[in-house]
Amino acid sequence: MSGHSKWHSIKHKKGAADAKRGKVFTRLIKELTVAARNGGGDPDSNPRLRTVVDAAKAANMPADNIKRAIRRGTGEEPGVTYEEVTYEAYGPGGVALLVDVLTDNKNRTVGEIRHVLSKHGGNLAELNAVAWMFHKKGYIVVDKAKASEETLMTAALEAGADDMRDDESAWEIICAPDLFTKVHEAVKGIAEPDSAEVSMVPQNYVKLQGREAQQMIRLMEALEDHDDTKHVWSNFDIEEKEIEASLA
Repeated sequence: MSGHSKWHSIKHKKGAADAKRGKVFTRLIKELTVAARNGGGDPDSNPRLRTVVDAAKAANMPADNIKRAIRRGTGEEPGVTYEEVTYEAYGPGGVALLVDVLTDNKNRTVGEIRHVLSKHGGNLAELNAVAWMFHKKGYIVVDKAKASEETLMTAALEAGADDMRDDESAWEIICAPDLFTKVHEAVKGIAEPDSAEVSMVPQNYVKLQGREAQQMIRLMEALEDHDDTKHVWSNFDIEEKEIEASLA
């Protein structure tokens, strides 16, 4: 059972992304720029860019904003140059964290991330201290109320998914990164996912309760709220009702 799916599904239901639409757009613009810079400006031949374009459209980003961000990435328009950095860290209870950022100033960002971690019971880790605990996978979460297990599993497995897991109120679908688009389309044919991304999926989870659980929830919120944060991956497992109570 994954705290990751519960966390993002609950935040999705509560409309947290809509409440911070400006911040969401800022993050997506950075991702569009970097994806276009690294793989070219054509989404049809750049899978990473296609995924970010889909996410931008899902967030109702205007088409002109998407085009400008891509053109900045390909050098057709002037703009800030962003670097991708992944910080490894520990959270409360020894939870492992990977924090992906897009920054134009690594020295500033690492100092700010270190401060956020220390404020909420965490600390930065050495290189490869926790990265080995995660595998890169396509990761899709669907609310159980939207689809039956048999129908969803059949569609996902036929499209090439590795597994479908029961995570309390949601189904977690796991696939190889290069099959993410195909599996995602198959799942969308059955039900609209609550979350869908190429993710760093933990090999195992750390159960948190009480004070450590509340501390971890506050840390996740603080890290995700940082302007340079792209993604936060973690191997915590917290009961759904405890996450809901904290985000109420």
